[in-house]
Amino acid sequence: MNIIEERTFEITSKLEKEKANLSLLTERLQKSSQITKGIDTILNTFEERLSRLQDTILPVYNDTENLQKSQQNIDRTLVLLDNVISYYNVSSEVESVIEKGPGEGGIELEEYLHSLNRLAKAQNYFIKQNPQSVELENVRTLFDKGSDKLNSEFKTILDKYNTPMLPVVLLDLINFDDTGTKDSKTPPVQIPEHSKAYLIKIATWLLDNNRDEYLTVYGKVRGAVLQRSLTMLRNHQKSVSGGSVHGVASSPMLRPKFQNRHEATRKPSTRRLHHALERKANRMFLKASQTFEHSTGLNLGTRRASSHLDPSYNGEEYDNEQEMENYLICVVALHKLMQIEQSLIKGIIAPTHQPRVFELIVREAMDTIVQDGENIVSRAKKCISRHDFGTVLVVFPILKQLRALKPEFERTVEECDLNVKAKFDAILGMLHSTGSKALEDFIESLRSDSVTQLPSDGTVHELTSNVIMFLEQLLDYTDTIGIVLAQDANYAKQLERLKASDHNKALLGLYISIWLERWNGLKLIETFLEKVLVQLNHTLLSKSEQYGDAALKAIFRLNNNNYVLKSLQRSSLLELYLISEPKCEEYYYNSIQEHKKAYSQSWGKLLNYIWCDDSPINLLHGDKLRDKDRAIIKEKFAGFNKEIEDIAKVQRGYSIPDVELRESIKRDNKELVIPKYNAFYNMYAGVQFTKNPEKYIKHKPDEVSAVIDRFFDVAA
Repeated sequence: MNIIEERTFEITSKLEKEKANLSLLTERLQKSSQITKGIDTILNTFEERLSRLQDTILPVYNDTENLQKSQQNIDRTLVLLDNVISYYNVSSEVESVIEKGPGEGGIELEEYLHSLNRLAKAQNYFIKQNPQSVELENVRTLFDKGSDKLNSEFKTILDKYNTPMLPVVLLDLINFDDTGTKDSKTPPVQIPEHSKAYLIKIATWLLDNNRDEYLTVYGKVRGAVLQRSLTMLRNHQKSVSGGSVHGVASSPMLRPKFQNRHEATRKPSTRRLHHALERKANRMFLKASQTFEHSTGLNLGTRRASSHLDPSYNGEEYDNEQEMENYLICVVALHKLMQIEQSLIKGIIAPTHQPRVFELIVREAMDTIVQDGENIVSRAKKCISRHDFGTVLVVFPILKQLRALKPEFERTVEECDLNVKAKFDAILGMLHSTGSKALEDFIESLRSDSVTQLPSDGTVHELTSNVIMFLEQLLDYTDTIGIVLAQDANYAKQLERLKASDHNKALLGLYISIWLERWNGLKLIETFLEKVLVQLNHTLLSKSEQYGDAALKAIFRLNNNNYVLKSLQRSSLLELYLISEPKCEEYYYNSIQEHKKAYSQSWGKLLNYIWCDDSPINLLHGDKLRDKDRAIIKEKFAGFNKEIEDIAKVQRGYSIPDVELRESIKRDNKELVIPKYNAFYNMYAGVQFTKNPEKYIKHKPDEVSAVIDRFFDVAA
């Protein structure tokens, strides 16, 4: 009962509490509704007031904006008016600056360029806005005057630094570049940096304002500097080459091999030139003369100039050698000067105009080099026409050096006008054709050799020695000559047959073999070319037919064959010749043996007197000799004495310069004669066939041997 009452009381209390909460919530909801209505009223009132304010302020704002725009327009107009007014005043304001010119009266370049820019703007304005304005003419006149003065200032600065490079400096620069060192020698400063910067500013302004006269000015001024540098070098070379005793000692290629160590020597111009010229000089004046004198016993200095193929030294050849050296130095120097000018032109001249200006700079100098090359070629052609082939050899070192220089030259003028490259190629073309003609005419000259005089002692013919010397001198230019010969269809065809690994050597080998076949009649190439060579060979062999003495004819052929073989063996000529004719050495050995046999026939008559056959003379039983037998023995001894004396007298005048060959022939003579004479002497010397044996028995076997030893006596 109590539990129920408690539960009922609890529920009643909660109900009363919830009713109180509901009443409070209702009261607050009513207050919220009243506040919402009040806010809504306030917002409506604010909106109405704001709308009235906008209607009042907006017209004022628009009027203010219009006033601001008007103010801006007025300001712009004033600025434009000031600018226009300045155009009318610019000529009077800058006239004094323009009249003074840049660098005069304290006028700085920047100030001068600023004044010119003002004139340029004024000129553009009047052209567009008022072409008939009198002020346009004033501005244009003053602008042109200022531009001309700027061009004049550009030339003045260039002329200030137009000193050519001294020959000694240029030669030293070339020599340093050719030493192969990693470091590079800095060329002398042509234009100081501050002056170059000054020129760059002027050039930039002139180009921007379509005033490109300075391009031609720069090209002519720097071209004149380059040409003067080259001219001074050429004059220096001429003075050096001609300033010594006999015009020889000052040239590095003609100095003695062992000179005084205290003697002042001229520094070689370039390593390439030094090597090429020194080799050629040593060959021309040392090796050639010494080799010939050793092999033939003759002295080049005393030889008779009987052959038109004589390549030995003469005054004209020295002039050509010196001219070659000077020309090569000038070409290398020109290339170096071109590189210096190419470096200098950067910055001053815009890249788009550099090729044209650079071509203008080098044009005159290139023309000079081309002309000098044409002069050398012209003289070489004259030498070819008179068969002075030793002098023509200057063409090959020039061609060799220019071909070596060509890649660097083409890189230097890579972006230049094609005319510059064409001039260089023209020089190479002239030298190439001249060298080719020299080689072909050299062969042709063997066919038309008009020298009929033969050495009376049967020694080596000058034609043989001169041709060998000429061929030996070609060895230094194997690659160059190979390139020249490769253009000939006949050589190219032969080259295909050879299948040689070194084509240049093979071509030169073919060239050598052509001469050798003409001289020896060697039939190894069954071609049309062989027929020509055989015909030429027949011409040369027919010369030896002029000898009336068969022994002398054999000695002559023997000497020449032996000389050719020894010359081939002591040089690289044999190596080249073996490429085209592998059996050439064997041929010469066989020819030498054949000529020895032909020579041995000269002893036939003498041997007939001492031949011990089945003689009718009875000497075995001690019988007295019949008168007929005694007469026969007397005739044999007398005939032998006469023949040995005649042969000794004649053959002491024969010449066999080669010591080995000479001793070989003497040995063969002894082996041919002494055993037979010894048998004859032993058989008849003790026989009483005469009362005066000393009248008939004049020579003992050892005395005959001594007589033979005196054959080919050089002293005789």
